[in-house]
Amino acid sequence: MDMKINLPLLQEQKLTIIFRIEPGCLGPNGVNHIEAFCELAEKEFASIDSDFIHWTIIPRLDKSLPEMQYKINNKKLAQDKAEKYLKVFGKSLHEFEDHLHNKIGLIIDQFMGY
Repeated sequence: MDMKINLPLLQEQKLTIIFRIEPGCLGPNGVNHIEAFCELAEKEFASIDSDFIHWTIIPRLDKSLPEMQYKINNKKLAQDKAEKYLKVFGKSLHEFEDHLHNKIGLIIDQFMGY
């Protein structure tokens, strides 16, 4: 049975991908710049698959929290469930994570003036 999905989804139906960025990736004074960097990065990502993805890019100040986390309607989603969600849209979690890491690297270079 094929299900027709009307895009864009309502905010509470979107997959929230939370990406926590280590301040150290911005150099020894990264902690002083991480908030501004995360705001910039989130703006850069805002339009990527925005019909069904909500990006949240924040500093990783608490090392006990995972680098990547997935939620729908504020409920945590295991990685395998996030993978199933993305398959509905013809996407793979692995591709999303690769794209995220590659793009973050480019944004870091831009932010640092390289």
